[in-house]
Amino acid sequence: MNENHSAPGRRPSASRRRTLPRLVPTAAVAVALTFAAACSGPAAEGGSAKTPAAGASGAKPAPGGSLHIAVISHGGPGDAFWNVVKNGSTDAGKQLGVQVDYNSDPDPSGQAKLIDNAVAQHVGGLVVSMANPDALQSSVKAAVAAGIPVITINSGSAKSREFGAIGHVGQEESVAGEGAGAKLKQNGRHKVLCVIHEAGNIGLNQRCDGARKGFGGDVVNLQVDAANPTDVLSRIRGALQADPAVDGVLTLNAQVAATATEAVKALNSKAQVATFDLNTDVISAVKAGTIAFAVDQQQYEQGYLPVVMLKLQHDNGNSVGGGLPVLTGPAFVDASNVDQVATYAARGTR
Repeated sequence: MNENHSAPGRRPSASRRRTLPRLVPTAAVAVALTFAAACSGPAAEGGSAKTPAAGASGAKPAPGGSLHIAVISHGGPGDAFWNVVKNGSTDAGKQLGVQVDYNSDPDPSGQAKLIDNAVAQHVGGLVVSMANPDALQSSVKAAVAAGIPVITINSGSAKSREFGAIGHVGQEESVAGEGAGAKLKQNGRHKVLCVIHEAGNIGLNQRCDGARKGFGGDVVNLQVDAANPTDVLSRIRGALQADPAVDGVLTLNAQVAATATEAVKALNSKAQVATFDLNTDVISAVKAGTIAFAVDQQQYEQGYLPVVMLKLQHDNGNSVGGGLPVLTGPAFVDASNVDQVATYAARGTR
């Protein structure tokens, strides 16, 4: 989330399922291919594309002048999920000749200050994740009032248009949660523990609500603090010990997933672990069978596509999505496709 999410994702009501055909998962992909057709793809090291940087030979500046985009997320320091988002945005900037600055702060007030700073710098475009939309409302609306086009990513889709953003790119959290719950049901689970790792991120609650709907059975929420791995391990172990009927654990963060597998192993529990989001540990665990599947929101696209969209808006007055979110997920990674995805993850793009 982070996810959401991830952190964390868009904000439709969990009680009203939105079907995928009403959304626009492919439009921005086609746009990205149009711009990047003559560019090389992501390189193997660090997920950074070997393409001309802004102003370098071969890079094409915007017809109306150079474009400067600020990407501001709620990711924490060293968060593997947000590192991939950053790779996507910086790769797109290199390929399109756009200056892209990425900054993040997990504290909503700190994130708002970063947005205010970007507005003061008169950036040409702003990309913002909104895990806590209310805390960012004034800053985002100030950017819009200053004439800066804003695209929201990952979280906050329900407030995106209200705040004046021209688009949203990410995963519908309730839809993704339903898919995860249905998959756990198909795997024969009967009672699931849904582990929420970040207080105040409404996208995580939407994931659990969606899982409850898709599972059609007993899904119990468990609040933990992702910044304290010892606490995470202790709380998951305690919940499994207190209720032996729990035979499924759904984590909403790849790093928490690794801790959940430790808890299951320590107790010799029969609980099956599944998770949202990917990192190298999750991929290894899927290969080993200790994690059944991962819900992948393909966060590289959440960094990459908004830069393409803002470039199109700047150069050609285009809009993408028709007012609806551009979907980047959910995709599922399990034993059937984990080897292929592992190749992409190794270069920092999944």
